Amino acid sequence: MNPTPTLERLRFNMIEQQIRPWDVLDLDILDLLAQIRREDYVPEAHRALAFFDMEIPLEGASTAKEPGQCMLSPKVEARMLQDLHIQKHESVLEIGAGSGFMAALLAHRAAQVLSLEIDPGLAAFAAANLRRNGVTNVEVRHADGATPLASGPTFDVIVLSGSVARIPQGLLGSLNIGGRLAAVVGDEPMMRAHFVTRTGEGKWDVLQPWDTVAPRLLNFPAPSRFNF
Repeated sequence: MNPTPTLERLRFNMIEQQIRPWDVLDLDILDLLAQIRREDYVPEAHRALAFFDMEIPLEGASTAKEPGQCMLSPKVEARMLQDLHIQKHESVLEIGAGSGFMAALLAHRAAQVLSLEIDPGLAAFAAANLRRNGVTNVEVRHADGATPLASGPTFDVIVLSGSVARIPQGLLGSLNIGGRLAAVVGDEPMMRAHFVTRTGEGKWDVLQPWDTVAPRLLNFPAPSRFNF
C-alpha cells in the first residue's frame, strides 16, 4: 500500500508535471510557487484539490454569493505571472480577487497590488487569506472591476483573473506607458491569452501567445450573438 503523498510532494508534482511543461521556465516563478502555500487559499471543502490541474470552485468560500466563481488552474496562473514580467517597483491592478492566491503571487513580484472583487463574501475571504499569510502589500476592495475607478489611478500591470469577450478598452487607459494588461479573451471552446503593452499615447502592442479557457468575469460587455 502506497503512503499518502505529502503536501510538499503534491506541490512538487504540480510544479514539475503541470506548470513547467506549460513553458513556465522562469526559476524565480517556480521558486515562488514552491513557497506560496496554495492550499491556504483554497476553501476548506475543496482543499484536497489544491494541487490538481483544474479550476477550483469558490462557492463554499466565506459567504460568496455569485455562482461560477473559481480559482484558475495553477498552470494558467503561473504562465500569466511569468509572461507579465512584473518588476519590484511596479503597481498592479487585479480584477477578480477570488481566493486571494493570484494576488499573493503578484504581491511577491510587485510593489503594490489593488485587487477588486465583485462578490463581498469572496472579497472578505481573499483579504482574510492574505492577512493570515502575512501579505501586507495587497488591498482587496469590494468593487465591480468592470466599472472605472472613481479616482482614475493608473497602473504598471493589470491582470484579469477570468475571461472576457473582448479586451476592455476602458482599462487600457489605466495603464502607464510601458504597462501591460493580461486577459483571457474569447468564447468557449476557444479562448486566447492576450498581453497588451502600452507603448505610447494611443499606441499598443498585442501578443496572443497561448490558448486556454477561463470562467467569465461579471459585467464586462459581450457582443451580441444575434444577427439581424
